[in-house]
This record gives sequence, C-alpha cells and structure tokens, in this order.
Amino acid sequence: MAIDPEFQKKLQVFLALAIVVAGGRAAYIVYERGEALKDEAKPKRETVLKADYYVTPKKLHAYDLKSARQLTAQPVWVKVGYQLTYYPYDRERHKADFGHEAGTLLPLQKLAVQDVVMDVSPQAPGMKQVLASFALAGKTYGVPIGAEKGGDFKIYSDDIFFIEDPRDLYRHWPADVWKKIDAHEVQAGMSELQAGFAIGMGIPQGSGDYGWRTLRYPNGGKRLAITFQNDKAVEIKAGW
Repeated sequence: MAIDPEFQKKLQVFLALAIVVAGGRAAYIVYERGEALKDEAKPKRETVLKADYYVTPKKLHAYDLKSARQLTAQPVWVKVGYQLTYYPYDRERHKADFGHEAGTLLPLQKLAVQDVVMDVSPQAPGMKQVLASFALAGKTYGVPIGAEKGGDFKIYSDDIFFIEDPRDLYRHWPADVWKKIDAHEVQAGMSELQAGFAIGMGIPQGSGDYGWRTLRYPNGGKRLAITFQNDKAVEIKAGW
C-alpha cells in the first residue's frame, strides 16, 4: 500500500524530532554522570555522627573551695597540654612561688591532686588564685584552676581536667592512635581531638570549619602545622 506523501512528510519530521530529543537526553545523562564523578572526587563533609560525639565526660561543676576539693577524690587528666603553668608550692607555708615557673602540664598528663588551696599572686594582688596542688618527682607544685575575689569564686577545673580516664571515654579509638597519643606524636588520619590529646591545643590558621582547616601547634616548642579534611589529618609539616 502506498504511503500518503503528506503523512510521510509528517513522519519524517516526527522521527527527526525524536532523534534530537533522544540525543539531547543522552547528552544530559552523560553530563549528569560527569558531574557526579566530579563530586565523588571532591572531599565530602560527613553528616553521620561519629562515636566521639556521644562521649559526655563527667563534670564537677565546682563553685567554691570545698566543692573544688572533689578533685582529690580521683586522679585527673590534663585536657589542654602545654597551656597550664605550674609553680613550686610549699605545703607547710601554704605558699606558691609565683616568681619561678616550674613548667607546663603535658597533654593528658595524669595527676593526683592533693589539695585545693588559695594564695595571692603578685601579678594580681586584688584577688586570690585557686590552686590545685600535686606531687611530681618528689616535689609539690600548684597549678591555678580559678580565682576568688570578694567571696565570688570562678572555678575552671571542668575546662582543665578530665576526672575520668580518657582511654576509657574514647576506648573506641584504635590502639595505634593511643600509642601515638601516649608518645605525644601525631600521624596522618588523626582527628583534631586526637591531635589535641597528643600535642596540645592548635591555633587556627586562616578560615575553615572544625575538621576542615589548618591548625598551628606550639607543641612544647616543637612546632607543627596540620591540615585537616573531613576531620582527618592529611598534611603534617614541621615548623610554621
């Protein structure tokens, strides 16, 4: 049967349009897949909560000298290393030698607090320093953990110490990570928190969100710059 010329013309136009549409759709699919591959190649910011976020360390909420003395009930561990200066302390005279710095507490250093006392620092004669005293290598020292003025106390022990063993709090961390932390060393793949436990507090360099930035670590004089992506150390450089 002969095909009507008019119908044949319309059919050809329809087929041509169908080919154009199909070709355009195929090109769009290829484009979408290309963009998806590009996105996969980029570092992604995870939204899944890590086990670290569920850790809730206990706090004392100390508000005066008596409540702060709860620090003597168990060992404590230093939260922020290389930041807290401690001084020789005479237990008999109840006096700290603020004129002679004895050192700075190390990251996660374990201490047995013997007492919480008050003393006046020459640098701040108008207020009293609240000190946690502890023994180290056979000598007694005091580290400031707050202040008192006119009967008003400001105690910062919850920001200074863990009162639970961090190894129990973060028992889900791998053994090799804890080995580095104990040695005050860092390695690729460590999170910001793990690096802080190992070498103390870092100072942000430029802008960037937590886990997506570069931090400078004084590290007790052994300076390091660490770049994090997705809260993992991807570049570790000596010096600044």
